[in-house]
This record gives sequence, C-alpha cells and structure tokens, in this order.
Amino acid sequence: MKRKEPLKKQDIKILITGGAGFLGINLIRCLLDRGFTSITSLDIAEFDYPEKDKIRVVNGDIRDPGVVRKIIPGTDWLIHAAAALPLYSEEDIRSTEVEGTRNLLEAAYKHQVDRFIYISSTAVYGVPDHCPIEETDPLVGVGSYGQAKIDAEHLCEEFRNQGMCIPVIRPKSFIGPERLGAFELLYSWAREGRSFPVVGSGTNRYQLLDVEDLCQAITLCATLSADRVNDTFNIGARVFTTLKEDFQAVLDKACHGKRIVPFPRWIAVAALRVLELLHLSPLYQWIYETAGKDSAVSIDKAWRELGFQPCHSNIDALLRNYRWYVENCDRIGKAAGVSHRKPWSHGFLEVVKAFF
Repeated sequence: MKRKEPLKKQDIKILITGGAGFLGINLIRCLLDRGFTSITSLDIAEFDYPEKDKIRVVNGDIRDPGVVRKIIPGTDWLIHAAAALPLYSEEDIRSTEVEGTRNLLEAAYKHQVDRFIYISSTAVYGVPDHCPIEETDPLVGVGSYGQAKIDAEHLCEEFRNQGMCIPVIRPKSFIGPERLGAFELLYSWAREGRSFPVVGSGTNRYQLLDVEDLCQAITLCATLSADRVNDTFNIGARVFTTLKEDFQAVLDKACHGKRIVPFPRWIAVAALRVLELLHLSPLYQWIYETAGKDSAVSIDKAWRELGFQPCHSNIDALLRNYRWYVENCDRIGKAAGVSHRKPWSHGFLEVVKAFF
C-alpha cells in the first residue's frame, strides 16, 4: 500500500479521531502550524475551538461502522486518538478501544489509507516493576482500559501484517495547556494555597510528557518513510526528577509557601482502593498503584529511529499546564467530567483537602 507520488502538504487529507479532545486539538494546531490544511476531526463531542473554521468537523462515533465507512474514503493519514478513558464504563471502554479501532482498521485497509497512526498508552505495561521499560517488555494491562489498549494493539499488528503502515505510539501521561483530568487536583490545590499529598515518599522518579512533544512524535510517524515508522514507540520526557520535586515546582509557582506531603504508600493505596470501590475517589487503580513507584519508559528507540527529541522536561510541562489553568480557571468552571478536558470529581478528596 505505497503511494505512487508524494503529495504536497496542502493536498494530504488527514483524519483525526478524537479531534475535539485534549490531544486532538493540540495535534490539529500543530499540523495547521506546519502547513497541513486538509484536516478532518471525527468525534462524538462538540468541537468548540476557534480552529473550527479551518478544518472539517464531523460529529460521529467510531463505533458506528456506517459513520466510519462514510468518512474514510480519500484519507491519506488516519491518526487514531479517540479513546474512552478509565473513568468510563467497562462497556464503553471495550467498545471504543477495540470495536471502534477494528472499524477504523477495516475501512482504512479497504480504502488503502497510506498511514494509520494509533495512539496507545504506557498503561499496556501495567504497574512497573523496573525502569526504564522497553517496547519489548511484557504487556500486562491494569483494569479494562489497559487490557483494551493491548487488544487494540493486537488488531493493529494483524493489519500491519497484511501490509498496512501502522505506527503505534505509547505515550506517558501527557499534559499541557487545556489538560485537566487528574492533574486538575494538583493545580486547584496549588492555586487555593494548599499543600498536596502524594502516594509514598515522593522520591520516586515519575516520567511525564508534554503534549507538544507528543505531537512532534506523531508528526514524525506521519512524515518519515514507512520503513522507519512502521513499528511501536515509547514516548516520554527526557528530563524529569522525582515526583516530589516536579510537583513542588507547581506549588512554588503558586507562591503560597506550601509543600508536597508524602503519605505511606501502603496506607494511601489501601484507602484509595476502598474509595474507588465506593465510587468516592477521582483516581483509578493504574494511577494510585503507579504513583508511588519509579515509572519511566525508554525513549531510545524513538530517538534512534525517528529522531525524536523532546523539548520539555516534566517541570516545563507542569508549569505550562498550570499557567493555562490559572489564566482560564473562571472559564473552566466546576462541572466534572470523565475526559482530559474536564476536571474530574474530587470525591472524598474534597473533604481531605480541608486538612491541607
């Protein structure tokens, strides 16, 4: 499925699933800045950004084969970023990650899409027992989300074996302007002048990723030759310190003199596990099980094969995100959601906050 002649940037037709999400809008802006103009966003959510007039917006569900069959023809690059995050129901996660991905792959294969880029997750590695994790390490998903991502990757491998070019990207937790979700907990507590608790001592090294660097990796997978990109790549920050030091930078930026407060890991995990069962916690298992451990992936393969060079450290990414949060806090409001673009319900932690 190789292209006969290279296309000019303005002629390359790009379809982004999940285009209305946090990653989707950042990727759209990245591609527009690089001169790509034929971009379509497919998402069940409303696309409420200023860029709406610069792209084609389609409201639709990747789980609907009819929608997928209608939108795929003519696509050159399909960047599959749509996902049902771990706070969704198990049924929604499974149907979106696996069946939705299957629909896209089947239509992309039929219509000879030149490149299919799948955004997976480092959640496929489960709770880490060593660092850094390599792409060849075992896949052990935690919860329905991690397992669904693994199954979707297996589908990608099946179609890659049939001749498709399918780069698979496994990013660490990525942040930047407009990212809320679990990180809104840290930002809201910092802005209100509160200390912030962490699972364990906080001396563990915990790698994050700036969304700009993730967009760089995706663009490389789209533009480099197929023989270089038709593989699986870990993507994360190159520079990061400990969880305590990186999070403390946000509290220091807030200028209230507050500190990161360590909690014994076994107590914190046990409490959060009970609160999750009672639906009183904003954090799910993979977050609280990994938060107190060293967690990092090797990005040597992406550097070697793609020339990937992240520009932002953990602290850079956290502070970029925090500055945006402070500037937009009044607009964000308090309505909770389950996506990266909405604050997550604080649950019982809203009560705990009074002690910090």
